[in-house]
Amino acid sequence: MQSKAKQQWEQCRGFIRDNVTPEQYSALFSYTEFQSFENKRLVLSVPSQFIFDQLERDDYARLIASAIRKFFGLGIELAFKIPVVQKAQGDIIVGSAGKPNVQNGTPTTPANQVPDPFQVPTPAELDSQLHEGYYFDNFYEGENNRLARSVGEAIAKCPAKTFNPFFLYGPSGCGKTHLVNAIGWRIKELHPNLRVLYLSAHLFVVQYQDAVRQNKTPDLIAFYQTIDVLIIDDIQEFSGKLKSQNTFFHIFNHLHLNNKQLILTADRPPVLIDGLEDRLLTRFKWGLQAEIEKPTKALCYRILQGKVKHDGLQIADDVLAYIAENVETSIRDLEGIITSLMAHSVVYDCDIDIRLVNQFLPRFTKQQTVEEKVTLDEIRTTVCNHFNLNEDVIDSPSRKREVVYARQIIIYLANTHTEQSTVQIGRQIGGRSHATVIHSINQVKNLMEVDEKARQEIQEIEALL
Repeated sequence: MQSKAKQQWEQCRGFIRDNVTPEQYSALFSYTEFQSFENKRLVLSVPSQFIFDQLERDDYARLIASAIRKFFGLGIELAFKIPVVQKAQGDIIVGSAGKPNVQNGTPTTPANQVPDPFQVPTPAELDSQLHEGYYFDNFYEGENNRLARSVGEAIAKCPAKTFNPFFLYGPSGCGKTHLVNAIGWRIKELHPNLRVLYLSAHLFVVQYQDAVRQNKTPDLIAFYQTIDVLIIDDIQEFSGKLKSQNTFFHIFNHLHLNNKQLILTADRPPVLIDGLEDRLLTRFKWGLQAEIEKPTKALCYRILQGKVKHDGLQIADDVLAYIAENVETSIRDLEGIITSLMAHSVVYDCDIDIRLVNQFLPRFTKQQTVEEKVTLDEIRTTVCNHFNLNEDVIDSPSRKREVVYARQIIIYLANTHTEQSTVQIGRQIGGRSHATVIHSINQVKNLMEVDEKARQEIQEIEALL
């Protein structure tokens, strides 16, 4: 019976070979060997976790299923056997259903659970790398971050039970790093048994490159598979780094399938991060996406009050209001100017007043250029004049082709040349949704890549601005 089943698998491989490229067959299916067939259970062996993960992809999985139905019939259960490469003895079987058990001394796990073939013991202690001082207590809430904070507090109470993954995005200096660290600290407080790790995407890339050089990539993957709450900051740093993305993809899958919390941040929503693989982009969109906008002047004032109180400084309220009004709406800039003013005041034994603030403002505010002065209203006027359209029609529900085209260009240029968030842009163009704004931006980007005439036309409008 085994001999016949082996011949049937060779027929399957022939069928697969006819439906993939020679390179795909050589890289993946030539290593997939027949192991056993019993009670309608077909076991194939693959040499590594990587090969198994590739065969799990939808297109390959469907092809294998079709081949098995053709030559084995219906109702066949498929399992893969992966050699263990480190301390444990035997092989790991990845089945298609059922709870983990042991068959003939061999551990088995269900197909929807990514196995750990490296069997590295979980360390008892872990430095979470969370930043000191970034807590919920000193994270000031405003309209720009209320949703993100509420979600963060819910995640901290019940990690991996509410929003997973949690993708937080917004411009630099709006408080993303503070919030995700606050989540990490609260989780450690409420769930001390959980292993929490915070790091930047750039550091992950560096770790991956070091692991490759030292031939320790399996150890790197195995370590990350032991994490209960993984926080990755500035995920846009993965852009274009396909090998690092591939490794993180497998880590992401393992943690998500095993109900571990993933928290990610970026300076833009996932769909606007160029150079990300589609399968990773899809996973980033599985959970909840929340935007943090730049803080309002009122929130800046509250942040300044909090920092002054925390540092024991004496700064008049009118001076704080003046700083909040004139410093760019970045929390880092606010903290920086207060620190500088405090140092200057101590060294020169002088009061902190508006005159002193004006001496430091040029260090924290950029000189406005013509391009930076462009407003959404000016963009709207310029685009409508170019296309001979009435400005009121842009906010209307009109779906006329010329109106939609002009509206999308206005949205694209507003996103490119102003500091407004996608939500703010949508509100000012007929109350359109965040999704509509993102779609318009992508439509114009794609059009400029394939249509030379459209690209020149948009560049002409930009020149007018």
